[in-house]
Amino acid sequence: MRSICFYFQVHQPFRLRTYRFFDIGASHHYYDEYQNRSIVRRVAERSYIPMNNLLLGLIKEYGAAFRVSFSISGIALDQFEMYAPEALASFKKLASTGNVEFLAETYAHSLAAMKDPEEFKSQVRKHADRIEQLFGVRPTAFRNTELIYSDYIGSMVYDLGYNLMLTEGAKHILGWKSPNFLYCSGSNPKLKLLLRNYQLSDDIAFRFSNQSWIEWPLTAEKFSKWLNTFDKNQPVVNIFLDYESFGEHQWAETGIFEFMKALPKQVFANTGFKFGTPSQIASKLQPVAAVNVPHPISWADEERDLTAWLGNEMQDEAFESLYNLAQKVRKSKNMEIQKDWLYLQTSDHFYYMCTKWFSDGAVHKYFNPYSTPYEAFINYMNILSDFIGRVDRMNEQVEDEVETYNIPDPASYLKKPAKARPSSVKKPETKKVPGKDAGSKSVSKPVIGKNSKIVEGNFNILFDLSKKDLKSAIEKIDIKDLAFSLIDKAEDEIGKLKKNLPATYHKELSRVMNELGKPRKATVEAYRTKIGEMLKSLF
Repeated sequence: MRSICFYFQVHQPFRLRTYRFFDIGASHHYYDEYQNRSIVRRVAERSYIPMNNLLLGLIKEYGAAFRVSFSISGIALDQFEMYAPEALASFKKLASTGNVEFLAETYAHSLAAMKDPEEFKSQVRKHADRIEQLFGVRPTAFRNTELIYSDYIGSMVYDLGYNLMLTEGAKHILGWKSPNFLYCSGSNPKLKLLLRNYQLSDDIAFRFSNQSWIEWPLTAEKFSKWLNTFDKNQPVVNIFLDYESFGEHQWAETGIFEFMKALPKQVFANTGFKFGTPSQIASKLQPVAAVNVPHPISWADEERDLTAWLGNEMQDEAFESLYNLAQKVRKSKNMEIQKDWLYLQTSDHFYYMCTKWFSDGAVHKYFNPYSTPYEAFINYMNILSDFIGRVDRMNEQVEDEVETYNIPDPASYLKKPAKARPSSVKKPETKKVPGKDAGSKSVSKPVIGKNSKIVEGNFNILFDLSKKDLKSAIEKIDIKDLAFSLIDKAEDEIGKLKKNLPATYHKELSRVMNELGKPRKATVEAYRTKIGEMLKSLF
């Protein structure tokens, strides 16, 4: 019997509030509670609860023939308990049927596997404990954040006791081979791999409501016919999706719920497929070949690599700064420090700093609280600066040492130079992405560090403004942003600018600049780009 494996990712980050330079040391509250509550409740009402009820109805109708699987991040579970307990209750109802498998992952939906094996393993254990506590079953299969996988990550996962992992059926890895088989890890043949069929998965997740798509409208009958086009020797088709595809990314009005409700009937009537969970399927199949993945892959964008999270200097700087804290944080027993450490690791924070476009970019932009990646970087680094100060002070107390602590700008904590970018992560370039699919875009986007002339050109408008226009502009510019952006500018340029500023603003700007210290280039460019974009829109 051939199988369809439906797996759904459920995740929502704790979004950060607007946290300014002058908040550092004054406030340790980092999260936008209103936005987190409203988004989680909205998605629960539009997506999670109605879709869970639909799946529960299908399980009651078809019994053991219909099964699905989920991974729910610990961050999402925390928010369900806080803001949407009814959503959590509906997942528990699904768990009680025995037809649903819950997978293990990192608690914080983090990138820890790329940097800190100890933190990675700690989060996986913490998440498995939480799943067992809430749903009564300990996970036996694993999926990493955003399906990120490499041979090295696979070895860590196997060492944690898992013999099955889900990842992307990336073309540059598989070549001519089909994702519709069970494979095993090239570094450890005992670790089985289920690979995502990205074509069919994206047909539902991204193209379902696109009326310009040649296959629109997608019906359950049409989808079942596509399943029949696969060679009968291919035993499994893996459909891996964001759960928000149902009701949020694809609204109820598109017919997405009706499609899913009708799909099992069409599959059973027209194909030889049944629905199975990852562990159930893997227990019945033998791997047909090993898959060698020396460099990490993911399910994001056309490249299926990590450049959505670690693809520019801002992301690298934030990532290195965060994980340089790991040893210090592990010494702390403070529960608030531990909680913030987890929440700040969530991969979404780095995703918001991405300066390129990719095929599923519109979906992630949907939940993005920032207007530009530069704002995301600045906000995150301000928060990280405060967090670093708290961790350092906590360690001083533990070691019973008393030292004077001054909080500099976000980047002044970065004493160690960023390590070389892994060979798996390509440096982003300004380029066009072929728009073969309805979800793909063909646009160009400047990359920080690569287009300094563009950045400087927009920002330098500031020095040519009349007194009247300058007064109008500075009403819209945070004084701290301007202070950062003037670092390393020529003294005569700064002097010329200050002469045209109101006396009180001039005095305050000088005071702030004296407090800043020496930020890194990526930080300065981010501030200049933020101001430059605003000036360009005004003048």
